[in-house]
Amino acid sequence: MASEIERKFLVASDAWKGVAYRSMHYRQGYLGRAETSSVRVRVSEQDAYLNVKSATLGIERLEYEYPIPLPDAHEMLDRLCHKPLIEKTRHWVEYAGHCWEVDVFEGDNEGLVVAEIELKTPEEDFERPVWLGEEVSHEPRYYNVCLVEHPYSQWNEEERK
Repeated sequence: MASEIERKFLVASDAWKGVAYRSMHYRQGYLGRAETSSVRVRVSEQDAYLNVKSATLGIERLEYEYPIPLPDAHEMLDRLCHKPLIEKTRHWVEYAGHCWEVDVFEGDNEGLVVAEIELKTPEEDFERPVWLGEEVSHEPRYYNVCLVEHPYSQWNEEERK
């Protein structure tokens, strides 16, 4: 059984930019969302994946990911996925023995920047970088699947706090 343990945070400053060691642009879309799961298509510059993730709120969820042909993924994104698509550039940052993924969103979610860390256990300790802001792991509006239905560009001032 595949499991993902991930915590999500807002980013408080650009200090991470000078230490990012890798970056990649992603386009992703959702084929469906049910009460129990979501099905996502994700395309990078050279790969494509179909991802099924449980619709559990919190830091621990089931996740399954399978490679798919790039042309098929592009067609699914263009013709089958809910709009708007999620567009973002992911930056990888090593800090205190952990890898952080900083997502800088584009398109309808431009202005949103979040950092995620994958852990081995929900209780695992980690050191927080100085550029890390508030934790939003338990706030659904920051989940990519929710950003399709209610993009950051449509959030009011209260939702952006």
